[in-house]
Amino acid sequence: MRTGIFVGSFNPFTIGHDSIVTRALPLFDRLVIGVVGDQVHKPNMPSAEERIKAIADLYRDEPRIEVKPYYGLAVDFARAENAHFIVKGVRTVKDFEYEREQADINRQLSGVETILLYSEPQFSSISSTMVRELQHFGVDVSPYLPNKTH
Repeated sequence: MRTGIFVGSFNPFTIGHDSIVTRALPLFDRLVIGVVGDQVHKPNMPSAEERIKAIADLYRDEPRIEVKPYYGLAVDFARAENAHFIVKGVRTVKDFEYEREQADINRQLSGVETILLYSEPQFSSISSTMVRELQHFGVDVSPYLPNKTH
């Protein structure tokens, strides 16, 4: 079974994240979305359980997708899930450089390969940070959040 993982804090899970999941799914028999556990302390961050539930609800009709908490290194999570691939989304050159370095280290540590999927142009400016910032100022962020059932 070909398994990949897609990891992040997903605070919140945006339409950009959804695009990566949708585009990565045909590559795998099983895609595990790993949500950073509660050991990460960011102001006003919903619990891992709340973030997991919200994402799992989005994909409730897609049996190939699982949503789980993860703690520690992504490569350790990959090993625990018997995954040989980490899926990452890339919006900018800055993202690419960061992810390239992470991919090199992850491969050295574990042999796990990283698959980079480039953001679709209409999502290249969308980030969880941007959504949180807009939300802070009372802007309706629903256009940036997925609301469909897969």
